Amino acid sequence: MELTQSTVNDLLAQLGPGGGHMYLPLDLDPQHVTDLLCDRYGAPRTLVLDGFTDPTVDDSKGAALLGAFEDRAVTIRAWAYGDQWVGTGTAHDAEGIERPVLVVAPREVPEPPRVVEDEGEDVDWVVRLEQITGWTQPARRPDVDWTETESRLGTALPSDYKRMVETFGEGAFDGFLGLNQEPWTGLSRDGLLIWAGTEHENLYCWKADGDDPDRWTVVVRSFDGEDVAFDCRAAEFVCRVLTDPHHPFTMVHYFDTHWFMNYRSSD
Repeated sequence: MELTQSTVNDLLAQLGPGGGHMYLPLDLDPQHVTDLLCDRYGAPRTLVLDGFTDPTVDDSKGAALLGAFEDRAVTIRAWAYGDQWVGTGTAHDAEGIERPVLVVAPREVPEPPRVVEDEGEDVDWVVRLEQITGWTQPARRPDVDWTETESRLGTALPSDYKRMVETFGEGAFDGFLGLNQEPWTGLSRDGLLIWAGTEHENLYCWKADGDDPDRWTVVVRSFDGEDVAFDCRAAEFVCRVLTDPHHPFTMVHYFDTHWFMNYRSSD
């Protein structure tokens, strides 16, 4: 079997949305399967290593993937992807032979808190974003040198944006809304700094006017060159596009649950 992303799609389709597991051919390199899944889902969580299960593994960390193997799992790595857990590694089959495996299990995602218009000014929108995405991991980039970044850019940056980068690291909300690890300056001639973007080629920016970056508001530069302004900050904007079906750039219609897809484990 030649293993490609297309092959992985076919195998996952065989397992179906309800979950299941399969033993893969012995001649497949388990690490190659892991690498392919890393390419699409980001850094995995290790549930089992050398036959020993991480004692902290529970339902919120992918424990549902292990039930199919009882005590036969040798190495299992897991990814949260929307309402599914996806796992791969190796396990002993019924004859005691260690073989590569692929496993899928349903994932329960907490109902995201509703974002309503009268939230008030005391909402911590980064914490709200963690709740919406079910984020439980340690901060991905807690030691970013913002002093160096801001000096190079020639401007201070909004505090909620810096906390998003520190918390989530490199990746995309719902695998779709990519968070820039530092603002792009390609629209600086228009007074805009780009902090995120989507596969639909919308650019999420700030109107970088005024000395207080925490008062900068969001401007979306759409793929057709139009600018749409929003009187809110970056973290609030992301929360609203994830949960508000009436938002002009809503993602509610595309995804039933929300998550953050990591592109790498840390910096």
